[in-house]
Amino acid sequence: MARTEAPTDAIRKPPPVQDEEERLRELGYQPVLARRMGGFGNFAISFSVISVLSGCMTLYGFGLGTGGPAVMLWGWAGVGLFVLCVGLALAEVTSAYPTSGALYYMADRLGGRRWGWYTGWLNLLGLLGAIAGIDYGAALFTGAFLNLQWGFEPTVGSTFLIFLAILLLHAVLNLFGVRLVSVLNSVSVWWHLAGVAIIVGALAIIPERHQSAEFVFTEFVNDTGWANPFYVAAIGLLLAQYTFCGYDASAHLSEETSNASVAAAKGIVRAIWVSWIAGFALLAGLTFAIQDYAATQDSATGVPPAQILLDALGSGGATALLLVVIVAQLFCGNAEVAAASRMVFAFSRDNALPGSALWRKVSTRTQTPVPAVWLSVGVAALIAVPSLYSATAYGAVTAINVIGITPAYAIPIYLRLRAGERFTPGPWNLGRWSRPIGWTAVVWVAFVTVLFCLPQKSPVTVDTMNYAVIALAVVLVLASVWWYVARRSYGTPTAYGTAREEADIAEGIV
Repeated sequence: MARTEAPTDAIRKPPPVQDEEERLRELGYQPVLARRMGGFGNFAISFSVISVLSGCMTLYGFGLGTGGPAVMLWGWAGVGLFVLCVGLALAEVTSAYPTSGALYYMADRLGGRRWGWYTGWLNLLGLLGAIAGIDYGAALFTGAFLNLQWGFEPTVGSTFLIFLAILLLHAVLNLFGVRLVSVLNSVSVWWHLAGVAIIVGALAIIPERHQSAEFVFTEFVNDTGWANPFYVAAIGLLLAQYTFCGYDASAHLSEETSNASVAAAKGIVRAIWVSWIAGFALLAGLTFAIQDYAATQDSATGVPPAQILLDALGSGGATALLLVVIVAQLFCGNAEVAAASRMVFAFSRDNALPGSALWRKVSTRTQTPVPAVWLSVGVAALIAVPSLYSATAYGAVTAINVIGITPAYAIPIYLRLRAGERFTPGPWNLGRWSRPIGWTAVVWVAFVTVLFCLPQKSPVTVDTMNYAVIALAVVLVLASVWWYVARRSYGTPTAYGTAREEADIAEGIV
């Protein structure tokens, strides 16, 4: 029977938490995943998914034409502040509900089944779009590396083949279990921090000529075709907002993290502020080192940051540092596949996806959701197919990530605010700052969701339109249609072995 009212377990105080496995049972699930990740590993997966050496580098060329240096630098600073508010508010709810389902589970508990349903589908769209965006960006940089090293001329077709190979690599790595994923993410943290330091240091010391501070912080460039500078600057925020996505990975790995009620919350917040600092340093270092703006935009490598490295450091230095960036992007994509596959597993565990019985299966040997891994990389490959036909498709893929996953961050935050005193905080919480930070997060998310559905180029044609809004519409339609098929079987349980519907009937809710 379908439940028509919000669940009352959102207003009842849960019993004292004894340990994380017991807490998971109280939230409704039998532990089946291996809890082998520590606090640093949990922080590392979100930091690796945010990956300033992926997001900043792959969308740097986009930023050069949509506002230029001024929007990239000041936009990064401003967006980072608002994203930190989103992360703080989300971390508070994560502490109360540390499950692999993460966002949709929180929304279900605080608002009801439909809230959870649509949050889950939006979260899934964002996560799968992120895999496509990250790994396609890594393919672009790999093509640029091959161009510098061996004169390889990257084409649309060859880039897509490289992209498929990277997806396959990440699928295979994720099949070995969460311990390998955790080790790789821990290495990734130091690789990213060292990589940013080496790149910025080399670009600061080696080139004989640098741009002025006035150029870096005030130069505005508009190649979009739109006349309104405020609109162009707003569109240019995509670089920062896209990079600052994926920190929900810490929440999705909760069931595999020790002391998850605290460690997952801290992982989200730490990943954001460390990335905020590192990303600003990277963007400033690149922009100060631009030798020829037009040549950078029209680089034969197809990747403007590669041209900056080439002009400033020479072929040898550029090739070496490009390899550092590619490895960082591979770390990033691998972490995103881990997060997305756990979301697929959790959503299927609650019977929300077509074929849920298959996607929720877990390997008895590695305790890894193997079918969910393959579904994640398979759908990511399909999302990137338009890149074969449209030059602006990559920007649309990154926008899909933003308009899918960012609203999914805000929904549980909004529902927590709506619940007020009925919400029982976890051990990590914001106290009296919860409401101001939470409402700031919700308003910001509403703004960027609308913003990144808008066209990025003018005039708007088949080649230049923003296909992200179409992807969003398709997912919402699919979710709505599937709701009427699966609504009787979908639902999060109240305690392990007790279906949510049965609990509601017992209490006279349905």
